[in-house]
Amino acid sequence: MQDYDEAVLKCFLENQDRLFPEPVASSEEEAEYFLEDVCAVVVDSRDEVRQYFEEEGIDLEGDPLEEAEVFNIGDGRFLIVEG
Repeated sequence: MQDYDEAVLKCFLENQDRLFPEPVASSEEEAEYFLEDVCAVVVDSRDEVRQYFEEEGIDLEGDPLEEAEVFNIGDGRFLIVEG
């Protein structure tokens, strides 16, 4: 199971509108439940984002960081949400 710290939860809450027309979470607790439910992943670098997509067999035509489901946490880590 993935641990989602405060920075990850805040990042998701602030950016969830990139994925969904309406909020799926309104608190850090709800965000954590949602991220656990969809098995969201936190990776430590740009290279790990690309590696994640390659391992999942997802073809990328450009920069994986421009994908809607990739959120830059702001501390060098990235949150990948496939929901």
